[in-house]
Amino acid sequence: MATHAHDFLGDAHDSNARRTRWVVALSAIMMVAEIVAGTITGSMALVADGWHMATHTLALGVSAIAYSFARARNADRRYSWGTGKVGSLAGFASALGLAAVAIGIVIESGSRFFEPRAVDYREAMAVAVLGLLVNLASAALLGHGHDHGKHDHAAHGHDHDHDHHHHHHHQDHNLRSAYLHVLADALTSVLAIAALGAGLWLGWRWLDPTVAIVGALVILHWSRGLIAETAAVLLDRVPDETLCDELKRRIEGDGDVTVHDWHLWAVGPGRYAAIVSATGAPASEIRRRLGDDKRIAHLTVECA
Repeated sequence: MATHAHDFLGDAHDSNARRTRWVVALSAIMMVAEIVAGTITGSMALVADGWHMATHTLALGVSAIAYSFARARNADRRYSWGTGKVGSLAGFASALGLAAVAIGIVIESGSRFFEPRAVDYREAMAVAVLGLLVNLASAALLGHGHDHGKHDHAAHGHDHDHDHHHHHHHQDHNLRSAYLHVLADALTSVLAIAALGAGLWLGWRWLDPTVAIVGALVILHWSRGLIAETAAVLLDRVPDETLCDELKRRIEGDGDVTVHDWHLWAVGPGRYAAIVSATGAPASEIRRRLGDDKRIAHLTVECA
């Protein structure tokens, strides 16, 4: 029986894996720094932010492991459709973790309205600024991976308007989940700096829990979008209805071919598998009509 590769990993898989590992290292160092500094200065805000970063470091570690697993098992025949969806699975799990962290922030912040805690504002602000710089550096590393993916996709010569409308279908969900974790940390750092400054210079202690709740709601919004996108991939939802209709029109041509059954689903970042059942032409003609579309990584044709 002839076999062929089921390599449906993204074009920038290895590059994105390296970026994620760097961000895990940076986040872990900053996590330890915030927890230690918060303990020494007596700042519960810093300790809490340190543990908040700890959850993100864990989530980023899951993303890094997912990249390694997908590469290591890419040729394993036990995975019938390759390991291209491992990133979406990791992204889904990370998004759930991100949502849980946001809910925890809301609960903790709400309690501080009733039980205010003393904060050593100056020391806490210095460490928060350092945390923001680390988060911005991490975001730059992961964000460059996003840009690289866009350039690679454009290089394939696809229609720009179509690509723009369906760009989220071609994203590396594992990289995006890591990117959102870093952005969430950066957002909480900015809000923490603003709240600490208001507490230090204006005496507005109530602003600290208020801005934390605002940041948590934004994080919940981001995680909700990522959960929806990754769940669609994991449940084999039609990833691109416009592409699906376009390919069906190509096959049917002037009406000499009739498509009886058609399936399209994602098997990796921007890589799709398709099954078509049709009458009126041999399989070779149907394949010719579909052309050399790089997005279709695996095609099965059934002719009655």
